[in-house]
Amino acid sequence: MAPRLHPAFLAVVASALMTSCASDRPPDALARLRAELEARIEYSGAEVGLYYRGLAPTGDSLLLGADTRMHAASTMKVAVMLQLYLDHEAGRSRLDTPVEVKNTFTSIVDGSTFVLPPDSDSDTTFYGRLGERVPVRELVEHMITWSSNLATNILVEVADARRVNATLRELGADSMEVLRGVEDMKAYEAGLSNTTTARDLGVLLAAVATGDRLSPESRASMLGILERQHFRENIPAGVPEGTRVANKTGWITAHNHDAAVVFPRDQDPYVLVVMVRGLEDQEQAADLVAGLSGLVWSYHTGSGMAQE
Repeated sequence: MAPRLHPAFLAVVASALMTSCASDRPPDALARLRAELEARIEYSGAEVGLYYRGLAPTGDSLLLGADTRMHAASTMKVAVMLQLYLDHEAGRSRLDTPVEVKNTFTSIVDGSTFVLPPDSDSDTTFYGRLGERVPVRELVEHMITWSSNLATNILVEVADARRVNATLRELGADSMEVLRGVEDMKAYEAGLSNTTTARDLGVLLAAVATGDRLSPESRASMLGILERQHFRENIPAGVPEGTRVANKTGWITAHNHDAAVVFPRDQDPYVLVVMVRGLEDQEQAADLVAGLSGLVWSYHTGSGMAQE
């Protein structure tokens, strides 16, 4: 009978296998990656915030314009999801608690009410269910996977934007601001929008993936929701098909963002955030994000796969 290997020994071997790629890289590999990313960004003519961080204890990191503040668009929905999971674990509110589906919301400017037009929402599931009571968990799923604006506004009220911001500060996301839900046009015109930086989104995604504020079960649940994301034309398009990618996109006029945890097979995962401002053509912006994602994948895995 073959001798049983001690779990601690197996863990050391697994760690060595996952980090071998990093140790085999040429000394100037990270500098070359930076130069390639900068060249691609300069050619695009866009303003880009990029945050890359390997999640192994000795993982590499690279930041380009990562402290540039931009409109957060739908990436802020990850922060709302995180708060709801924290509340669930603390017993403050439960993910299985039903809440009413409604389409009347209050502007943060003057308390006036507004409604969301279904034709401006990427998910119309709940517009035909007004008055029903739906579990928070179901709303979270649609908020992330289909980027439902209606689900988001309902859940922002449940989570409380002030509490979301307090949690972000505790995590070290020092400048991300979640002020409101979506389509509050009075707030938008007054300059009161949700904003973030690539760095803060990176901190948020790392907390979802590896943070100690939540149980492993809750972290796995959130990553599972992000992996069921239907919008895959950005960071996921830059890695080989079949790769696990847990991501959340966000887009408004001339803004296209994606924030992801990428799980290469048999290697340590990494966080990548790419925020793009200044490209009106959404397809062109998505191609840029996918290309930058491919360059990071090539560096992180040592695969030589880069997007042309």
